Amino acid sequence: MVLKVEIKPGERIIIGESVITNNGNRARLFIEGNAPILREKDILRPEEADTPCKKIYLLIQMMYLADDPRTHHELYFQMITDVQTAAPSMAPQIETINNLLLTGAYYKALKSTKKLIAYEKELMENAKCT
Repeated sequence: MVLKVEIKPGERIIIGESVITNNGNRARLFIEGNAPILREKDILRPEEADTPCKKIYLLIQMMYLADDPRTHHELYFQMITDVQTAAPSMAPQIETINNLLLTGAYYKALKSTKKLIAYEKELMENAKCT
């Protein structure tokens, strides 16, 4: 199966371990094979991981791109334990993410972690109001 990806001028995409930047006009790539792919909108840089849930997203991103995702598991499970202890209401979302990771659905886990980040933001905003 061929994956078609359109890249805007200046947009970056990660394919496997390579970062590709489009410096010209809109480009269309046809990708065959089995490599992890992340568009710029899904890439979180380490310096942007400024909350616990964003750090979890970064770890899942690293798992998705890694040859051996297990190298990040220990830190991941430590972080989710800390987050769930601090905010028990996150347990259902964390369980969903864990189940996706256990089945190897790393990209779907990233998408679910974006929802966790949004919930974290909501909790933090509500805490400021009280």
